Order: sequence, then C-alpha cells, then structure tokens
Amino acid sequence: MPEPAELLTTAQAARWLGVSRRTLARYAELGWLVPTVTLPSGHHRWELEGLRRQIRELRRQPPADDE
Repeated sequence: MPEPAELLTTAQAARWLGVSRRTLARYAELGWLVPTVTLPSGHHRWELEGLRRQIRELRRQPPADDE
C-alpha cells in the first residue's frame, strides 16, 4: 500500500503505525510526539514520515534516570 502524501488524522496515523488512536493521542499529550498541525479544535494532523522519524528518535534516547 503506498504511503499517503497528505496529512493524516490521529486515527489514520495510528492505523499506519499499528498502534491505537488513544496511544498516539496520549504520546502527543505527554509531549513525546509533536503533531505536524494542531487545529483550532485541538485535533492533530500528522505527516507520516515525520511521525516515523520522531518515533525512531524516541527509541534512540537512553532511559530516564529516576535517581
């Protein structure tokens, strides 16, 4: 399936990534992922390759030190 060229809703982006819509929305709320656009309504729009890049960068970060 070809990758979309347009911005995706949170549900669409989550389907492409194989995660739940709520998981993706929660990561945005926590600031772990930054949406391409946040509409005045508060809904997010995502560019798929940018989202994948952010996830790759998150995976490279060392775990937070709780001490």
